Amino acid sequence: MNKQSQHARLTPHYDVLIIGGGINGCGIARDAAGRGYSVCLCEAGDFGGGTSSASTKLIHGGLRYLEHYEFMLVRKALMEREVLWKIAPHIIWQMRFVLPHHSGLRPAWLLRLGLFLYDHIGGRKLLPPTSSLNLQHDEAGGPLKKLFKKAFEYSDCWVEDSRLVVLNALDAAERGASMLPRTKVARARRSSGNWQVEMEDTLTGHRQTVTADIIINAAGPWVDMVLKQVFGHNDANNVRLVRGSHIVIRRKFDHDKAYIFQNDDNRIIFAIPYEVDYTLIGTTDAEHGREMDKPEISSGEIDYLCAMASEYFAEPVTRSDVVWTYSGVRPLYDDGASKAHEATRDYVVRADGDSATGLLLNIFGGKITTFRVLAEEILKDIEKNLGARQPPWTAHAALPGGDFAAQEFDALVDQYAEAHPRLDRKLITRLVRQYGTRASLVLGDAQKTTDLGKAFGHDLYEAEVTYLMQHEWAFTPQDVLFRRTKLGIAFDGKQTQALQKFMDRAAKNMHMTTSKTAVR
Repeated sequence: MNKQSQHARLTPHYDVLIIGGGINGCGIARDAAGRGYSVCLCEAGDFGGGTSSASTKLIHGGLRYLEHYEFMLVRKALMEREVLWKIAPHIIWQMRFVLPHHSGLRPAWLLRLGLFLYDHIGGRKLLPPTSSLNLQHDEAGGPLKKLFKKAFEYSDCWVEDSRLVVLNALDAAERGASMLPRTKVARARRSSGNWQVEMEDTLTGHRQTVTADIIINAAGPWVDMVLKQVFGHNDANNVRLVRGSHIVIRRKFDHDKAYIFQNDDNRIIFAIPYEVDYTLIGTTDAEHGREMDKPEISSGEIDYLCAMASEYFAEPVTRSDVVWTYSGVRPLYDDGASKAHEATRDYVVRADGDSATGLLLNIFGGKITTFRVLAEEILKDIEKNLGARQPPWTAHAALPGGDFAAQEFDALVDQYAEAHPRLDRKLITRLVRQYGTRASLVLGDAQKTTDLGKAFGHDLYEAEVTYLMQHEWAFTPQDVLFRRTKLGIAFDGKQTQALQKFMDRAAKNMHMTTSKTAVR
């Protein structure tokens, strides 16, 4: 065997190589692997570690986008709400949103018109329709200033955003994809009709070369950076980076509805029940420039969110109420819009090359709500170049743990509570929310909390951490506390250090130098 053929035999080849392990990249990997294509995904950090874990946690059509005449985007997103709810009922659930009428802002007739369109252009079947509320009698009026007497109530959905990413990655891996967190693509070049790709393990520095027929650049805010550094497109300037920041305060109201508040700058913010004990308030739209360091909320953004929420809540929201903040950078396609909140939230796909030379597909922008339809669009391009193999399938296939009907959630909690009667129901409910029917993999045969191993605080036990390390690529405490769960809000430094020590020891015992799947 000559050296050239020996090299070809030893170099793994993929139909599709994806750069970026956010919701778009993982959604594409899942769809492609399920259709029979060989897939490799490289993510420089943790799955969902960027924009995809810093959203407002909503599966929604985007009511305010109607004002910018983005009817097709709103329709596409609205049609996805119930599809996603059905395939992931453990991490997605319906939520009612209360929109108080502010006499000095949008008139009531305009709100009614917008909500009528919202109800009727998206194929709504299961979600309840819009209704009117008398805030003087409805519980939703309790936390608000008395000057707000009327409101409209409509439906959207909540999502555990970073878990949505991880579950797509998990399903992709179980269908044969090589999912590689903490692996960056250092260089890619065309050769003999396909791509030669040099990958680097960001922890060990080890490099490996693979080949691929198609590369998909789904790097989110880093999409232009990847074009420049990996492909040599030094003039890449396709996305507008807009920072969205949120504050989390102690629970502001007792009911399970969310609020949508209008401001006189034509923006809106949400106030949403969050992780049982908190209220989430956001988001902002701030220009982020080109700096790709970890985004952080500015002092001005905190003041803006506190002031805007205080326009509506009877008890003002102050800086002292804030227990946690987070920020993410949205890579909005640069369509020339003059203001950040006016830029399109839809995705744009641009092709570079073809099947004869090596195809590169670049994804600019997009919303978490439309990730699945984006994946189906990308698969059409893959099929054109590599041939069709299996039909579209993701609209009806449950994500891991989501193989039950939404209305069966409480019954599923009851089932696990009966099987583990000595465990606290609050813990069981959280685990079913996190893992659905796969909560059994965490609970095992445990009959009391000591059976779950070491306690780290706030109902996080060794059994859950071990599951996350073995099955969901958790490698650091941040992976566990802020992406696989949101328990980190309540953790202190000492508890986090204890978790770090445990994970270090567990990694050695598992012979894990990295928490990843090997290249296939």
